[in-house]
Amino acid sequence: MNVHPEFLAKRRKPRFKLPSGATDAHCHVFGPGDKFPYAPNRRYTPEDAPKEMLAALHAHLGVDRAVIVQASCHGTDNAAMLDCIASDPKRYRGVAIVDDSFTDADYDRLDAGGVRGVRFNFVKHLGGAPDMGVFNRVIDRVKGRGWHVVLHLDAPNIIPLSDTIRKLPLPFVIDHMGRVPSAAGVEQPPLRALIELSAHENCWIKVCGAERIAMPPYTAAVPIARALVEAAPSRVLWGTDFPHPNATHAADEADLVDLLPQLAATPLAQHCLLVDNPARLYGFTS
Repeated sequence: MNVHPEFLAKRRKPRFKLPSGATDAHCHVFGPGDKFPYAPNRRYTPEDAPKEMLAALHAHLGVDRAVIVQASCHGTDNAAMLDCIASDPKRYRGVAIVDDSFTDADYDRLDAGGVRGVRFNFVKHLGGAPDMGVFNRVIDRVKGRGWHVVLHLDAPNIIPLSDTIRKLPLPFVIDHMGRVPSAAGVEQPPLRALIELSAHENCWIKVCGAERIAMPPYTAAVPIARALVEAAPSRVLWGTDFPHPNATHAADEADLVDLLPQLAATPLAQHCLLVDNPARLYGFTS
């Protein structure tokens, strides 16, 4: 499938040069819908953003590795994500959406296909909290596999869910900085609760989603992200969130890349965030 030339023509090259092995630890593939249909009960229908488009973007930015995160619009049909991983299994890993229907054989196939975690949405506009019975049963099924759970939360969820999250028997990853509003500053209670969680050895946090809590050039999101990076430098991840589902505006990923020296000030901190940390969590090797 050819990528439409306008796709990259509208995007500039970032000024910041990513280090070798840099990982986009949060991105998506959508469709194409005629090959990988969207879920009938989806809350939104995205424009197709197939694996070829993602690969072209990463080549444009200088990204070497990626984690393909299953989004709710594809539901528990992880086929598009698995197909992307299969196109370059050394460079790609995945995070799946599952439910009670998945058998041990299904989990084995996901693991063999490069999946290293499961994701649950608690975000209100995506349907709110999952069935916690299903959540707990899935956690019991995957906790012995060396996988983790990705939690997509709204900021108001962080404090009431902190005790439940802290007790999880496997590593957990908080998406998009917990979607804490940048305007509320670094002393806001949800961010302080997130920083407290980050002291837990099983807690990882993605300092992506600046475009969800700020407007271009996204500098308002920098204090939030920097506070999280400084709190747990060895357990933070970064990603583009391409193609930015349910976005309020068209984001240029170069703007997000160019924020990185403000989030992680030194080359060592940048290497941890972009290379070492995702390699450790997802099993990437040189």
